[in-house]
Amino acid sequence: METANELKQVVKEKYGEIAKASKSSGCCGPTCCGGEESKIVGYTVMKDEYDNLEGYVAEADLGLGCGLPTEYAGIKRGDTVVDLGSGAGNDVFVARAIVGDEGRVIGLDMTEEMVEKANLNKTKLGFKNVEFHLGDIEQMPFENNIADVVVSNCVLNLVPDKRKAFSEIYRVLKPGAHFCVSDIVIKGELPAGLKKSAEMYAGCVAGALRQEGYLGIIKETGFKNIEIKKTKVIELPDEVLRDYISDSEIEMFKKNSVGIFSITVVGYKN
Repeated sequence: METANELKQVVKEKYGEIAKASKSSGCCGPTCCGGEESKIVGYTVMKDEYDNLEGYVAEADLGLGCGLPTEYAGIKRGDTVVDLGSGAGNDVFVARAIVGDEGRVIGLDMTEEMVEKANLNKTKLGFKNVEFHLGDIEQMPFENNIADVVVSNCVLNLVPDKRKAFSEIYRVLKPGAHFCVSDIVIKGELPAGLKKSAEMYAGCVAGALRQEGYLGIIKETGFKNIEIKKTKVIELPDEVLRDYISDSEIEMFKKNSVGIFSITVVGYKN
């Protein structure tokens, strides 16, 4: 799990398992599927509720997000929106309800099983202005300056080269356009057991940057008017932590006030 390619493979395998499990069992999140899939991240502890949002499709909600980026993204009717790490289509379908028939929503995911599931959901809904692509956030298969808004929900921490990811976001945005992403950041130092865990990496924890480092990358990329729209404390239950660290380490982890947070951030291209 040391190289970038190995990290990507971990993510592909874990999220492929989630897509397959939800397809076979009909569950709406990894924690209800049992077996190894549920270890990926008891991570419905991170998610926000979509139920009251227009365009919400339960079959597309696998409980994998850590925020509601579409709520703060300032999406307008007729916009072209790109969703990075689109999964089964959850944020794509919410965005589609906002852009209407005049707009366009494009999902990108590197997991074949997720793209397949998203396309099945799209077919059921009959949308003509929604599309899902298989591809890498570090090298998006899109032209320059195509998006009015880029959104992403708890995905960029899964990308080994975050500078490249934000550089690609900058490239595909139109001049003056913006992104809105929800992601995990940390304050303090994570215990080694959490940092080395494949499951915790796939759950956006082990790969999380400190908040100042995360925001620094966004600024260095060239984005302006960077603003945190929402911050939410993430508390991992002891039963999850015990899979990776000892009870004494859990006690020290809490005593040291190490913080895990979900932040929703907006930034604008010049």
